[in-house]
Amino acid sequence: MKKHIPNFITLLNVFCGCVAAVFAVLNKLEIAAIFVALGIFFDFFDGLAARALDVKSELGLQLDSLADMITSGLVPGIVMFQLLAMSQTSGWGDGSHFFLESSSLQFKNLLPFFGFVITMASGYRLAKFNIDENQTSSFIGLPTPANALLILSLPLILMYQNNEFLNTLILNQWFLFILTILSAYLLNANIPLFALKFKNTSFKDNAMRYIFIIISLVLIVTMKFMAIPLIILFYVVSSIIQERL
Repeated sequence: MKKHIPNFITLLNVFCGCVAAVFAVLNKLEIAAIFVALGIFFDFFDGLAARALDVKSELGLQLDSLADMITSGLVPGIVMFQLLAMSQTSGWGDGSHFFLESSSLQFKNLLPFFGFVITMASGYRLAKFNIDENQTSSFIGLPTPANALLILSLPLILMYQNNEFLNTLILNQWFLFILTILSAYLLNANIPLFALKFKNTSFKDNAMRYIFIIISLVLIVTMKFMAIPLIILFYVVSSIIQERL
């Protein structure tokens, strides 16, 4: 019975990803972000459960990646699609139901579909991860959940930061275009990134992890959703520094 517990937790990630995808299509991006966060929560704890119960399996590995493909691959692509669509209108809150305002899609502007480059890059990254034996205690390239948080933070910043400069930047099509390319690159870049897996509680053995968590918490408290892109940037930079020390 216990061998099925981690897989059930992973399936909760699948469910959250499906719900998030529906709300993302409807351009209810705040609700989509909530379900993506829940999915990532389950994604984190299915691995903990598997290790705690000592029931790790090949099935669990494949199922985990399939769940991530939905929650952290498909949904960010839809969100970027919606943001690119908004960048073609007068701004946030206008043209917010891209799919629903017309009985049939009008392919006059194909730019929004470029957002699915994120989904394609996520799928490639997850496939590589499944056959790579060198990513047990660290990652090569940005993990898909971290990338999903980066993309999903954008509509939350629009909604809650109330900063005209940030709103203009996020709804700039060139910014979104470049961010999509950067996202796809980071997902598959040959950059070693540390994993938040603690083998023990020693500060000496986990100094970078503790520092990262503390700084992340401070940023979240002081900067709210704007902290998320900064945390991802800090994660990449600190990992590169740690690798070179």
